[in-house]
Amino acid sequence: MWAIVRWWIVGGAFAVITIPLLYLLHDVWGLPLPIATLIGGEAATLCRFLINDRWVFGNRFPTWRRLIEYHVAVLSGSLIWYAVTNLLPQWGVQYLVASVIGQLCSVGWSMVTNFAWVWRQRPVAATLVALAEPTVSVIAVESAES
Repeated sequence: MWAIVRWWIVGGAFAVITIPLLYLLHDVWGLPLPIATLIGGEAATLCRFLINDRWVFGNRFPTWRRLIEYHVAVLSGSLIWYAVTNLLPQWGVQYLVASVIGQLCSVGWSMVTNFAWVWRQRPVAATLVALAEPTVSVIAVESAES
């Protein structure tokens, strides 16, 4: 339960932080808008990943695997927002309303991918123990028979 609350806190905080970051990169530092949005978006994505990895999901160290999976999740969420925002007006939905609906779809998808894929519980240790037990039992039985 607390992981979900923390996840929403991180997401909300970064929704607020990205606007001033974009302003700093574009208006203060003079970067072209496409470059500023790319740098700002990637910086925010990396920071969100690190905070989510440690504070929300309790990992001691980030991994390349989770970082790549997180980037795929973020990209797919952006594509969902883009598709919904551009498709719904074709069916008469006002474009700003379509954008809000697209954001809701994107956030829902992000929550699913973050909790069910990127930071899912991987039962590697349990699998290794289960695989090792029959070997130990067989060795013990063979030793006892000798």
